[in-house]
Formats: sequence, structure tokens, C-alpha cells
Amino acid sequence: MSRLLAAMSGGVDSGVAAALMAEAGHDVTGVTLKLWCYGKSPQSPRACCTLDAIDDARSVARRMGFPHYVVEAEEVFRARVLLPFLDDYAAGRTPYPCALCNQHLKFGDLISRLALTGADALVTGHYARIERRADSTHALLRAVDGAKDQSYALALIPYDTLSRVRFPLGALRKDEVREHGRRLSLSLWDKPESMDLCFVPDGDYAGFITKSLGETRGSEPGAIEDAEGRRLGTHRGILHYTVGQRRGLGVTAGEPLYVLAINAPRNTVTVGPKAALDAPGLVTGPANWLMPAPPAPGARAQVKVRYQHAPAAARLYPSEDGTVEVRFDSPQPAITPGQLCVMYDGERVLGGATIGSALGDERDAVARAVADSARA
Repeated sequence: MSRLLAAMSGGVDSGVAAALMAEAGHDVTGVTLKLWCYGKSPQSPRACCTLDAIDDARSVARRMGFPHYVVEAEEVFRARVLLPFLDDYAAGRTPYPCALCNQHLKFGDLISRLALTGADALVTGHYARIERRADSTHALLRAVDGAKDQSYALALIPYDTLSRVRFPLGALRKDEVREHGRRLSLSLWDKPESMDLCFVPDGDYAGFITKSLGETRGSEPGAIEDAEGRRLGTHRGILHYTVGQRRGLGVTAGEPLYVLAINAPRNTVTVGPKAALDAPGLVTGPANWLMPAPPAPGARAQVKVRYQHAPAAARLYPSEDGTVEVRFDSPQPAITPGQLCVMYDGERVLGGATIGSALGDERDAVARAVADSARA
């Protein structure tokens, strides 16, 4: 049996994952990362980052008979997740902070603690799978339950961690996970799922960002323009907008308008018809490959550009500077700078990278410059 360090957020999934490992006879130690938002978030049953969540994690450990510790991680969270989130929004990008939290906290900070605790592997409640291949390499795979699959959010974790990670829920459905929790008499077995970002539980991103930055950056009104640069109206601050957005523009036209681009230096929002959102491809920032080497130029893949996006067939063209050009078989809508591009080969996650810009996008030179700055 193995000595395991179990990451426990206080939710159903991480609690059941740790409990199943303990039930199987492994030597489990539970750990909850104390982020900045513990004690500051509303006491909602759907908020994962609360003091109650620590108590819920501790109750699982007590029930299953293994130790549980709370680890201070506020500074790492602030530096590697929160500040990049704030800076991206203020710069007109739309980030995906969950991937950074996985990369730097759960599969960074906690992985580094394995040796300190004498543990062999890290256990989490993610819906994904790890496969050991015939050549002794490891691969990250989608979960069996496609509706709960979290492989997209794991695409930035370091490749060398795959051999030291266990995902007990990867082959289970959510109802089966709850049934295991009920069977094991875990008090959180019917706890509601957490919603939105842990540090923005009310979903008011713009309000949170404005308050956190303590400045007007990104919140000053500016011009709403069409693709030719003609002013159509006034926006409320770029923090309130993202590529592909239709509602809340405050501009009337003969057809529905969507956000096509956001230019932070000019403080403008460009809008246009839905068809103008389509792009033949994208350019990423430096990629994180979950395989021994990047794929060959022209390799086929299925690519997701948002968490809920259906994978689209594409070819990949990795560059020597670490970035990737993705060319879709068919144009894809609302390629959003700052979001996560995840590349798959069937069930396997090949890698992931932050989206820099859409290919063929002549509307916003600043958006294209994101990819150039990532290469520098």
C-alpha cells in the first residue's frame, strides 16, 4: 500500500477521493490549502473557500481515521493566481484561473510537499484519469463521465507530476461518487457543488476586480466601435466585456452585435455581427506539453478553446519559441485572448496553453501582440 497526500477542498469530490483511498488501505494524510479567501467569502453552501469547508474536510479525515492538516498558501495563491487574474482582466483578456491554481497550487505547491511528508503520490478529486503506458511514460486522459470531465482544467500541470498523481474518481459518475460518500457515512455526501470562482462566489467579476485593484484601470468608460473604427456608443469599462459577449452592450443596430475585440491601451471595445467572430485558427503563448516531446508540425488534434467548447478538429504547428499555431478544419467562434487552449488526441490530453490571439484577426493589433510578448 502507498503513503498518499490527499488534497481536500472540503467538497464532495475531494472528500470521497481521500476516503476511498483510506478505505482501500492506503496510508492517507489529508491537507487543505488555506487560500486568501478563507474566512472572507460568504458563508454559502456553494462556496468552496470558507472556514466551513475546512471543517468539512476535517470531518472526512476524522470519519476515516487519518490525519488532516491546513497548509498556509495565501502568498502563493495571490502571486500565481489572483494577481495574474486581475492583470489579465485589466488588460482586456479573459483568463481561466482554475488552470493556474491547479498548476501552481495543487500540482505545484502540494507536489513539492510529497518528499517532506514521505508520501508517494498526491490524491485529488478531479474527474480525469492517468494512464501508465507500455513505454513507462504517463498520459493524462479524459474522465469516463464526459459531463464531469475536468481534463481541460488540468492541461497546465507539469508533465513530470503525472507519475505521482492519483485520480480515484476518473472512472466514476457523480451519482456514484455521492453514493460512495453516503455509504461511508461522510457528512458532506449530499453537499451542493461549488459554483463560480472560489474568490468571486457572487459572480460579480467586474466589482471584485475594481475593488481588488483599488484603481480605475479597466473600469473607465470608453468607445464602442465597429470593425471600421466608427463610434457606436460608450462602454462601462473593459472589465465588463469579453469576446463573444452579446448582452449588455447598450448599442442598437439592425442586427445583433457581439464583442469582437477589446483594446485596453485605447480603452475601446470593438463589436460586429456574429459571423465576424469566426476565426480559422489561433496562436498561443508558451505551451505546456503533457507528453515527452511536442507533436510534429501538422499533427492532427481536437482542440477546446473554452471549458464548455466542443472539441474542434485542427492541425498543430508548434514553434521553437514554445508557442503553437492552431489551424482549425472549420472556423471557430469567439477565440478569446487569455482563455485556455487545450489539445487532445482522442482521450489523451496532449497539452495546453493560454490563447494569445485569433489567426486572421485584423481588428485588433493589440490582441495579436499578446502572442508576440509571450514569445519574448
